[in-house]
Amino acid sequence: MHTQKNYYKIINKGKKMTKADIVAKISEKLGLEKGDVQATVETFMEEVKTSLETGDNVYLRGFGSFIVKTRAEKTGRNISKNTTIKIPAHNIPAFKPAKVFVEGVKTNNEAK
Repeated sequence: MHTQKNYYKIINKGKKMTKADIVAKISEKLGLEKGDVQATVETFMEEVKTSLETGDNVYLRGFGSFIVKTRAEKTGRNISKNTTIKIPAHNIPAFKPAKVFVEGVKTNNEAK
């Protein structure tokens, strides 16, 4: 079984992009100060987070949707005590990529 860390390395072939990398790329492409871009990215992330916390979805045409998904109540097991536990219904944040985004990723990965 793969650990989460190893799983992402397999999927991404060891490549990753951090928030700092995104800020640097945007700053370079647009000729803006990194500090200004950093503030913009942070504000964007905060607005998405706030919207999801209040139950509002965020739709970005051609990119995807940040949505709130509801997980139904279910029973689970506490394996250390060997007992059944009830996991209450709860909301989780999720990202659903746009079809054009998915197709672009598929096409680029097939070409490699």
